[in-house]
Amino acid sequence: DFPDERFRPGGQVLVQDAGGVRTLTVRSARFYKERPIVGFDGIDSIEAAEPLAGRELRIEPRDLVALPTGCFYHHDPGGCRVETVEGDEVGTVTRVDGAGGASRLTVEGPAGEQLVPLVDEICRQIDPGARRIVIAAPDGLLGLNQVRGRRRVWRGGRR
Repeated sequence: DFPDERFRPGGQVLVQDAGGVRTLTVRSARFYKERPIVGFDGIDSIEAAEPLAGRELRIEPRDLVALPTGCFYHHDPGGCRVETVEGDEVGTVTRVDGAGGASRLTVEGPAGEQLVPLVDEICRQIDPGARRIVIAAPDGLLGLNQVRGRRRVWRGGRR
């Protein structure tokens, strides 16, 4: 969310590894090509750091920074029901993928899994408090990337 603040020395993050969830304390941080390189207390070698490779760092919910109106954390839409502006049910958000302008909702519903771009032109109302998202789906969007079971159903055009 806010890497300069999140990775300040003394800050804490959570990581889940084979031993369960544990707290890591930030010792140092620098940025290379906008990506943080973080040193943690007690992790003093490459060998000690290797078990952390690919792990997701998290924070306690109480440590989240309030976002401006209209901005949401990736976890906020999870579990929201999605419907069209006409009131038709699309399904429930199971996850949000991507970042920034390339984010999309994965919605599981009666027609299978649907991918919905998370953009203002399509997602007209997002109300995590009410657990509701209203979309104005352009013609052909719903069903375009539909997944049933483990097989993706392609509608129209060539792959």
